Amino acid sequence: MTRSNRPGFGPVIFFAIAFALASYFTFAAVQGDFGLFRRVEITAEAERLSAELAVSQAEIARMENLTKRLSDDYLDLDLLDQQARSVLGLLRFDEIVIR
Repeated sequence: MTRSNRPGFGPVIFFAIAFALASYFTFAAVQGDFGLFRRVEITAEAERLSAELAVSQAEIARMENLTKRLSDDYLDLDLLDQQARSVLGLLRFDEIVIR
């Protein structure tokens, strides 16, 4: 009786399954919902939203300043005159309108 020195079919199946699982998990780690590419997308979106937040906060601060300047406690007459002219279209009696 001579025995063959070839490995059996079992180790080939084991390594094929191990390779398939390793390939799947590698693909999932890179392309999946929680993978590297998704992390980069989330980081870029977070930076974009942070910039948008900073712009919104600056706009809110500007509008709060204008609101404070037109409040009863602190009245800026120049701003009031500007708003009356632009919004209401008012003029003083000594001004001439040229169209």
